[in-house]
Amino acid sequence: MKPIRQVLCATDFSTTSRRALDAATAFAKSSNATLTILHVLAPPIVAPEQYLDAATMARIDKRGREWSIAELQKLSKRATRAGVETTLLVRHGDPADQIVRASRTAKADLIVTGTHGRRGWKRIFLGSVAQRVVALASCPVVTVRGK
Repeated sequence: MKPIRQVLCATDFSTTSRRALDAATAFAKSSNATLTILHVLAPPIVAPEQYLDAATMARIDKRGREWSIAELQKLSKRATRAGVETTLLVRHGDPADQIVRASRTAKADLIVTGTHGRRGWKRIFLGSVAQRVVALASCPVVTVRGK
């Protein structure tokens, strides 16, 4: 197995993601690796009869990005206190696709992500980002259960 030098942790800022960050921080620390903390801003869901002009969409995007960066900085401080070097990344788009793309761009040796463990109808309607990441990733993926 090749050494772990770059760990990517995807977060949606949930409790489950905080547990995944703790695991990613432990992996990075034990391997003396760099930790990239990623948040993906999914496109807003707009009903067909609704219309949002470009200026409104730009404001929504700007506020979402600013809030995400502030939250990522809090997570980064937590990992830094544990002795891990971090980088922060915000992407836009489909979460699973962007996590996999970011892992390739960052040359990640390991992806760590939380899983909410949804089953049944919730899984059908909400999907499973973690499952898609596992299926698409070109490096090992560790999923951390929230409960």
